[in-house]
Amino acid sequence: MRTVYLGTSEFAVAVLRRLAASHHRPALVVTRPDRPKGRGRKLAPPPAAEAARELGIELIQPASVNDDEARAAIAAAAPEAVCICAYGGLIKEPLLSDHPMLNVHPSLLPRWRGAAPVERAIEAGDAETGVSIMRPIAELDAGPVCLQRTEPIRPDDDFASLAARLEALGGDLLVEALDASPPFRDQPADGITYAEKIETADRALDPALGPERLERRVRALTPHVGAYAELPGGERLGVRRAVPVPGAGIPPGELRQADGRVLLGCEGGALELLEIQPAGKRPMEAAAWLRGHPLPDASTG
Repeated sequence: MRTVYLGTSEFAVAVLRRLAASHHRPALVVTRPDRPKGRGRKLAPPPAAEAARELGIELIQPASVNDDEARAAIAAAAPEAVCICAYGGLIKEPLLSDHPMLNVHPSLLPRWRGAAPVERAIEAGDAETGVSIMRPIAELDAGPVCLQRTEPIRPDDDFASLAARLEALGGDLLVEALDASPPFRDQPADGITYAEKIETADRALDPALGPERLERRVRALTPHVGAYAELPGGERLGVRRAVPVPGAGIPPGELRQADGRVLLGCEGGALELLEIQPAGKRPMEAAAWLRGHPLPDASTG
């Protein structure tokens, strides 16, 4: 089947590679414009642009996929299906109705519609998630679903490990949907939740949330976004691995040390920081960081 592919992120790249290896290889890839990146803020292409060039697939990067020029380029590719995964921009009418569309969404819709379904599923403590292949409509992630498959969330999963499995599953399901054209079914009205975009406040290790929730937040945001604790003076200390410690008796929000361990006090216990990332530096073991940054002893309360 002749396809056009809309995608931007690393997640989208994995699905693109699977699609390109099938007999539904895209005739065109549409992704977002280059954007400033890194400390130097130099313009850099999104991951899907680099992948399309590597794969030798025609590429466009419109300011809006909904403008006349972008729609004309998609139409010129004569797709039998437009495939979408983590594009990062709203697709509007009349483009929505111009071509048959399949969207790869990494959740078990209607749970976790929205921008951050993988992160929200981990932080919420869900036992499983999955991938849905759905037809996009004007309402966000509310279109009918033709394929859906589950994936367990393991106790040690972070974003990277879970996303890697969902990428592979998403690519396989997309190819299966193109091969078999399964029927679409409307999403149920019950069980709808929304995975809002990760904002700065969502990255903070708020001691009011308790150690178990904070440990899940760390895993949900590692390694791509990053959770952080606040040091005295307001500097942020990135946290990449942590474990909950019940009943530690440390004041909420306080960082303390105990036997070479770094503990963040929170409601109902503490969070032991195992791997941290100081501002502007590489990740390191928290015990090594502690040697150069002594903290009050936990026994002082």
